[in-house]
Amino acid sequence: MRPTHAPHDWLVPDWPAPAGVRAVCTTRLGGVSAGPYASLNLGDHVGDDARHVRANRDTFAHAIGARPVFLKQVHGARVQPLDGSSLAGCEADAVVTGQRLLACTIMVADCLPLLLADSDGRVVAAAHAGWRGLASGVFESVFKEFQRQVSANQQDFAMKREATGVLAWLGPCIGPEAFEVGTEVRNAFLERNAMAGRHFRPHGDGRYLADLAGLARQTLQTLGVHHTFGNDSSAAWCTVSNPSRFFSHRRDRVSGRFAAAIWRV
Repeated sequence: MRPTHAPHDWLVPDWPAPAGVRAVCTTRLGGVSAGPYASLNLGDHVGDDARHVRANRDTFAHAIGARPVFLKQVHGARVQPLDGSSLAGCEADAVVTGQRLLACTIMVADCLPLLLADSDGRVVAAAHAGWRGLASGVFESVFKEFQRQVSANQQDFAMKREATGVLAWLGPCIGPEAFEVGTEVRNAFLERNAMAGRHFRPHGDGRYLADLAGLARQTLQTLGVHHTFGNDSSAAWCTVSNPSRFFSHRRDRVSGRFAAAIWRV
């Protein structure tokens, strides 16, 4: 379901989420920022006018009808549980909450946003995954905390929730035709999963084109999450290839940030 005040251009996940779960991914349209940050830049760390960022974040919060909690993302694997006292700026790359109207929010501009919901709509989560975070285990970390909170929300606390009850949505990221990496990146994933090589295509001497979304789907499958929606590695999801819709740090170097968020109502 599209949030009431969300601009038409924003992405709303097409997935069978429970009635009480909302999710959205912004684009670069709908804000007040100018130049390389035009127009809905939500990042406060990229050189944009602070007044414009505050106005854009207010626009975002109004559009979703919930309180977004923005992180200081560091390409790691730390997970921050959110409650009513949580403040913006916590250093983490993933968030989990069972509270209503508190939006797990991830900023990206080539990295991959992951949104999670359990099939009962009791817990939601979001994670930020560049190749470093994905190779460092950010998905494993957020999934562990997600499952812990889901189990804690069951009447029988001893009952373990099966991964089949988890829905995942992957948002836009740098696509497999644009993400050129070196041998060290490929090796980092091969050390974790020997089957990861299928997501790297040779592209010159010691260089590869990597499918970040494909690597993410593989990681989720390894965790037992089989209901994955969103980014299928096609061109429409590529941040680099869609300059009018998405910010891209690799394409522009100086760039804003768009956001993916999930919350309970």
